[in-house]
Amino acid sequence: MKQYLDLIQTILDTGSWQYNRTGIRTLSVPGAMMRFDLREGFPAVTTKRLAFKSVIGELCAFMRASRNAAEFRALGCKVWDQNANENRQWLDNPYRLGEDDLGPVYGVQWRQWPGFKLLDVDQHAQIADAQNSGYRLISQFDDNGATKVLLHKSIDQLRECLDTIVNNPGSRRILFHGWNPAVLDSVALPACHLLYQFIPNPTTRELSMCLYVRSNDLGLGTPFNLAEGAALMHLVGRLTGYAPRWFSYFIGDAHIYENHLDMVQEQLTRTPFAAPQLRISDRVPDFAKTGKYEPEWLEKVEPSDFSLEGYEHHAPITAPMAV
Repeated sequence: MKQYLDLIQTILDTGSWQYNRTGIRTLSVPGAMMRFDLREGFPAVTTKRLAFKSVIGELCAFMRASRNAAEFRALGCKVWDQNANENRQWLDNPYRLGEDDLGPVYGVQWRQWPGFKLLDVDQHAQIADAQNSGYRLISQFDDNGATKVLLHKSIDQLRECLDTIVNNPGSRRILFHGWNPAVLDSVALPACHLLYQFIPNPTTRELSMCLYVRSNDLGLGTPFNLAEGAALMHLVGRLTGYAPRWFSYFIGDAHIYENHLDMVQEQLTRTPFAAPQLRISDRVPDFAKTGKYEPEWLEKVEPSDFSLEGYEHHAPITAPMAV
C-alpha cells in the first residue's frame, strides 16, 4: 500500500484547505490515481486495520440493490446508519421513506437503473423494438397535441457487464454507472465511487478495471473503496472465467479531513506489511473450472464467502466520519 501512503504525503505536502457541506474543512488536491497489480496481492491497508467485514457487507448489499440501512447492517455493514438517520438534510427530504431509508443509492442504480423511453404513438417500429428489449408500456398521453407513449424497464447494468465479458470481451463499453442525475435529489448521499469499467483480455484471460471516484476521503473512504473495488473484480472474474489483474483507481477530489490528520500522520510512521490474498469460498462457482456461466451468484454471495489470507496489520485507528 505504498501508493496509498505516498498519496497521503502528497496531499499533506501540496494540498490546499477547502470548505465543504460537512462543515469540517479538508486538505485537498484535484486529480489523483493509483494502480495495483492484483497478482501481487489484495490492496488491503496494513498501516491500520481494514474493516473487511463491513467492506464485503456493503458490497453484498449493493449487489442486492439494497436501499435500507437495516439491510446493510444485517450483512455486517454499519457505515450507512449515520447517512440514513443523522443527516439533517436527508431527514428533512420528502423522498425519505422513514427510518433507515437511504433512497435509491448505489446498488439500486447498479442493478435497477430506471430506464424510460418517450416515443410518438405512431412510431410502431420503435415501440416494438423497445418492448422486445424488455420495456413495458406505462401510459399514453397528449403532449401539446402530439400523442406520446411512455415505456419503462429496470436496467441491470452490472449483469449486462458480465454478459458482455462472456459474450463480447473485445467491447470497450463494459461499464456501469452510479451517478443518475434524475435521482440526486432523492438519495441520502449521491454516489462517490460512480463509474466502473471492466477491461477483459481474452488472450491472457485477465480482467482489469478502472474506477472513478468523484470525491474521496483518504483517511476512511479510500481504504474501504479500494478493498471493495478489488473484491468486486475478484468476484466478476470468478463468474466470467478471468483472473483479476490491473486495478486503476482515479480520484477527482482527493482530500483529508482536518480531524483525520492525526490518523493519517500516524500511518505514515508505520511500515506496511505484505499484501494479503483474497479467497472466495468454493461454493461460489468458478467459470474457469466449470465452464458454466452463473451470473445469479452476484446476489447469492454472502459476506462469509470472502476472506483475507495472510492479513497482517498495525493497530486499529479510529476517526469520526464526516456526514
